Formats: sequence, C-alpha cells, structure tokens
Amino acid sequence: MKETIALFGAGGKMGVRLSKNLQKSDYVVRHVEPSQVGRDRLKTECGLDCVSADQAIDNADVVILAVPDTLIGKISHEIAPKLKAGTMVMLLDAAAPFAGHLPDRKDLTYFVAHPCHPTIFNDETTEAGRRDYFGGGAAKQSITSALMQGPESAFDLGEAVAKAIYQPIKNSYRLTVDQMALLEPGLSETVCATLLQVMRDAMDETVRRGVPHDCARDFLLGHMNILAAVIFNEIPGAFSDACNKAITFGKPRLMRDDWLKVFDREEIAESIRRIT
Repeated sequence: MKETIALFGAGGKMGVRLSKNLQKSDYVVRHVEPSQVGRDRLKTECGLDCVSADQAIDNADVVILAVPDTLIGKISHEIAPKLKAGTMVMLLDAAAPFAGHLPDRKDLTYFVAHPCHPTIFNDETTEAGRRDYFGGGAAKQSITSALMQGPESAFDLGEAVAKAIYQPIKNSYRLTVDQMALLEPGLSETVCATLLQVMRDAMDETVRRGVPHDCARDFLLGHMNILAAVIFNEIPGAFSDACNKAITFGKPRLMRDDWLKVFDREEIAESIRRIT
C-alpha cells in the first residue's frame, strides 16, 4: 500500500494545485484546511473533503505544509509532538527551514521541495502547455529537492512525492537547503524579479515619453526573447558591437559594483528573516 500523506493548506491556491496532482497518484491523502473558503474551493475544484489536523497526521508517513512561510514555525511546532518517529515533514520552500523555524526533533525527517516553473525555452506543443506559466498542470517543469534531516534512504520517498505534486516533471535536482536559499530568494526574487520589475518600469518610462504602449511592450518582450536566447546559449549567436558597448556602459550605470553580495549568506539570511 502506498504511503499516507497529510496535506496542510489543502484549500489554498498552492494546496489545490497539489491536491489535483495527488489525485493522479496512488498515495492515500488526507486534506486539512482551516478556512471555509478553502474547504469550499477544494470541494468545488477537486471534489474533496477535509479532516481535522489530528485525523490527518494520525500514523501519516508524510506531512506536507502547503502554508505561508510565516505559519511554518507555528504549525510545525503544534503537530511535531503528535508525529510518529520517522515521519517526513515536507516544506515547499527553503525559507523557514533555512531560518531554523522547524522543531528540534532528530527522529523526524525534514525534506524541502521547490519547483523551478516551466522554462521560457520549452517544447510544449499544446496551447494549455504553452499557457501554463506556473507549472504543475500541463507544462513540464524541473524541481529542486533537499534532504535537510533524516536517513539517506528517505530521499527517494521525498523526491517521489515531489514529482507527484509538481508533475509533469522535466528534471529533478538534488541540492542542500543553503543552495536552495541561494536560488530563492537570492536568484529568483532578489535578482530576477527585481530586474524584471526594473525592465517593466523602464518600458513604462518609454511610454511616458511618447512610445505607444503596445509597441513598447512588443519591442521589449521580443528583445527579451532573442537576447535571452543568446545569453543563455539557447542558440548560437553573438551581440553586435553596439549592443556590447551598451552593456559595457549600461551595467555600471544600473548596477552597484558590489551587487553580487546579495548571495552572501548573511544577505540571504536577512532576506529570509524579512520573509518569515
């Protein structure tokens, strides 16, 4: 018989995504959702009912906390005394584990699994796949996993559950929790999301200065496509001398000399402190 999973936050946006994918698996899943709105959503979209937290964790093999980072510490400490030795507690983000918010129980397994989301360069052939920007639906995505605490033999179970909740899967990467924190919030949010917001602000500024909005948007997104394809070696190519000069003079105009310090452990830790 397959393992039993207790899914906390099952009626939230992420929880419903996971619930739908777990319906495609043969795991035994018990759903926990405190809000009536969430319970109604889970019933409407998945046809599933919820149970109490105590019912869900009773003899469960895996407990997935699909809840906000700010609640991880509170919920994990509430349920930890009731979990049998060897239970896997799975987190969907490295922030709370990195920050030390999990209970000090050496006989529990702590596993972190986070999606990469579908890449902008893909071979999706269906409209649903091309429009699945988040992943966990029609488009393939890669995943990252870390066995933070527990026996080495537990990794296979954690990875299997991660593949089930984030399917369909492209690649699966094993990392440490510290490496996952470098990727998020470091790479994905502090750097990528910030610079994308800067690009949006720059586009809006060209519109303010007279360029038609749709033209500016098409121009920016089209150049993002081809420039990214070259920069990330998706295609062979080289920039023009003019473009290289613009980068050479533009980068110090836009970026501080010490910007790579955002990846220093103390910077990552401070970012995660703010999040959690």
